[in-house]
Amino acid sequence: MSNTVCWSRLGQSLMWLALSAPVIVLASPWAEIRTPSAGPTRVIGAPANGCLDGAAMLPEQGAGYVSVRRHRGRYYGHPDLIRLIEALGEAQQRRDGRLVMIGDLSQPRGGRMASSHRSHQNGLDVDVWLTLANSTEQAMALTAGRADPPDLVRPDGQEVTADWGADPFFLIDFLARRPEVDRLFVSPAIKRALCASAGSDRTWLGKVRPWWGHRAHAHVRLACPDDSPLCEQQAPLPPGDGCGAELAWWFSAEARAPAARASSTRPEPPPACRVLLD
Repeated sequence: MSNTVCWSRLGQSLMWLALSAPVIVLASPWAEIRTPSAGPTRVIGAPANGCLDGAAMLPEQGAGYVSVRRHRGRYYGHPDLIRLIEALGEAQQRRDGRLVMIGDLSQPRGGRMASSHRSHQNGLDVDVWLTLANSTEQAMALTAGRADPPDLVRPDGQEVTADWGADPFFLIDFLARRPEVDRLFVSPAIKRALCASAGSDRTWLGKVRPWWGHRAHAHVRLACPDDSPLCEQQAPLPPGDGCGAELAWWFSAEARAPAARASSTRPEPPPACRVLLD
């Protein structure tokens, strides 16, 4: 195995801790904060160890989208993220009038959540469900309680289901082509379906990263914005569309083996974040 592949596997293992760890409910002082801090927006730290100063709030509903599970209080982000969601909704409204269901962004001041995510901490992440809703009422029904919209991947994880089609392709294609989007995470089977149907223009495919889970939604992450010098940018993506040997690994025995459970160790947040807790 080459050094490049070894480092790639190491990076995947570390990212597993941030994105796909078992859902554990942990106490978090950030989850108790109900209001954003005042002042200009600043993204601080990394997606899995950071916070957000001067957050913008995503409205509950806008042209072509609806924000679901608002009771979690996770509808805050950098203004660039809010504008991206609004642009996606407007594009979907022009397309056929159905609604994009928007899941978690960040908490009012970012920081670690008590459940569901290890990332989404610095205001640059958002979950976008890949099934469209015919109405606000249907969106709420699809996401009520512990329910999720339809799984787009077969139980064996090898291929997408019959629910895969033009709608999820449109959402991922739109998001991956946006210059402010750094990367987005989907199931390996969804990445495989995209590789098979993308056609000759494949420049955007490299941003679509296969990852465990993410069978019904895309986890979208923005690049660090210019107004946030304390933001920690992830390493650059490898060149290419990611549809060759890199994708094939995700269907190997190594990738399908049970992953080591994430450590419960909590990294110390950046000093600038501790100020926001006062």
